[in-house]
Amino acid sequence: MSDPQSYRPRPGEVPTDPGVYRFQDQHGRVIYVGKAKNLRSRLNSYFTSVTTLHPKTYAMVHAAYQVQWTVVGSELEAIQLEYTWIKQHTPRFNIMYRDDKSYPYLAVTMNEKFPRVQVMRGDKKRGVRYFGPFHPAKAIRETVDTMLRVFPVRSCSAGVFRRAEASGRPCLLGYIGKCSAPCVGEISEEDHRKLAEKFCEVMGGRPGPQMQRIETQMKDAVADLRFEDAARHRDDLEAIRRVFERNTVVLSEETQADIFALAEDELEAAVQVFHVREGRIRGQRGWVVEKVENTSTAGMVEQLLMQVYGSIPDTERIPREVLVPALPGNHAEIERWLSERRGAQVSLRVPQRGDKKALLGTVETNAEQSLALHKARRTSDITTRSEALRELQEALDAPEPLMRIECFDISHTGGTNVVASMVVIEDGLPKKKDYRHFSIRGAAARDDTAAMYDVVSRRFTRYLKGKEEAKEAAEPAEESFAYPPSLVVVDGGQPQVNAAREALDALGLEALPVVGLAKRLEELWLPYEDFPVILPRASESLYMLQRIRDEAHRFAITYHRSKRSKQMTASALDDVPGLGPSRRAAVVGHFGSVAKLREASLEQLCEVPGIGKDTAQRILDHLRAGQEAANAPAQQLSTED
Repeated sequence: MSDPQSYRPRPGEVPTDPGVYRFQDQHGRVIYVGKAKNLRSRLNSYFTSVTTLHPKTYAMVHAAYQVQWTVVGSELEAIQLEYTWIKQHTPRFNIMYRDDKSYPYLAVTMNEKFPRVQVMRGDKKRGVRYFGPFHPAKAIRETVDTMLRVFPVRSCSAGVFRRAEASGRPCLLGYIGKCSAPCVGEISEEDHRKLAEKFCEVMGGRPGPQMQRIETQMKDAVADLRFEDAARHRDDLEAIRRVFERNTVVLSEETQADIFALAEDELEAAVQVFHVREGRIRGQRGWVVEKVENTSTAGMVEQLLMQVYGSIPDTERIPREVLVPALPGNHAEIERWLSERRGAQVSLRVPQRGDKKALLGTVETNAEQSLALHKARRTSDITTRSEALRELQEALDAPEPLMRIECFDISHTGGTNVVASMVVIEDGLPKKKDYRHFSIRGAAARDDTAAMYDVVSRRFTRYLKGKEEAKEAAEPAEESFAYPPSLVVVDGGQPQVNAAREALDALGLEALPVVGLAKRLEELWLPYEDFPVILPRASESLYMLQRIRDEAHRFAITYHRSKRSKQMTASALDDVPGLGPSRRAAVVGHFGSVAKLREASLEQLCEVPGIGKDTAQRILDHLRAGQEAANAPAQQLSTED
């Protein structure tokens, strides 16, 4: 823990211009990014009364070892640079409104010969009709399931469609009436496209014509005494009504808006957003975040808008209106930034009256309930993680809190396809973007201890190299390997721990602690010790180490199976006449496994780039010959019995 006064800049050094600043830890890692109209005034606020700072801000200034700043020409430039740095460095003390998925949309691929209904994420594609966004994705699937009863448009993948074409039999959806089965010619291309257009018309908010058509068909069926057909049409009408009950009109049909609301306390804030398209609530989303500074609602709204709309790849999805509970002080610059990203005018405002004000109240209620639920669920989890890290630090007599732990595991089959994994937890939670795989080759693959020495050496050689590069460039390191953990955990007993210790010592990292967790008795081994450390069986620290070890094992064995599968597929094609390494790799990449390759038809093999009919036939003949040779001994034994 550092003393903020040790790196406090002199008052005359800091300019009074607008700019962006960043705090960095002892390894040069950016831990906080902020902007200010007056850099000198803003930075002085961190150092003048340290004891009165917000708890998270207090922790941040004591975790930092230096502060740097960049002067910009305007507030709009400051907004853009701050967002760029937050996205680039993902500082742990910044408020981060993030999850692991983009917005899901219901899409109809009108650009295909037989349009397909599916859930899509990411950038928009030309010729595809989109409806949404919806959240959660389950809402789309429920809607699709209901709509396919009335409009049985194709919803299968390209692979399923091709297999059905080749076999002449439709998939299950074709048999139960939720697909018109264009794959086997039960509907023409033209009629199927008309069906898809009707689907789009209803999802576009115009169900009236289709409902009138179905109602007329129902009445005609009753008049002709075709009561089974009439009942089917009645059920179709009810299905369309159910879809639109989920998407009730709440505002005028031309409304395209995102409505944000916050609920907060001193330490955390919950955010909810309703996505209104064509006047209907198409989706809802929420985040719960930790507050770093004593930030106002307006300040949190500013960070929220920058991160939510800055990360949208398809800027056409930014709506015409953004309704918020409070306007940021620089709302004109934010509105201009949003308009530039969208390529059209965006209105940023606080609704004062009417239906939009009432809907904002509903969003606020959802945010309050979300925060209350989060606190009820997370209080014990936070306490448990903190207790586990504290127990482990005391058991190992570690000098510093175990903020980052890395665990290594080796996986192989009889010494072949030797691989290793590295998993990471920070503050007791997995940090999956820092997970890494390693392939072990040569002498290092002879046994587990040599493999462990190799992987630890490679990981921390990269750390030292990144540290040196960052020092020469006078910039914080970007790659996760450029930061050391507080603790190294290896899956294994004393031999593996000693190998990891030797690798670290050879690199001059004697101060970095290493432990091993042996599976048999769940003992904690320290380097060169004759007796293990025994953690209480019910202790949270042991549970945490077990979870880390199991995650490392899972990650390693998944990679090992992938390598083994690819090797088996590649080796099965080694002796195919006229099939060189590049085309063999193309076949392997296309099918992924020997089993899938053996099931492939001649036409499917010809879909691989560079594979013609003659080559595809040679591959099939080679695989059949190999299969017959493999089955021959078993058949002979069976005959003798």
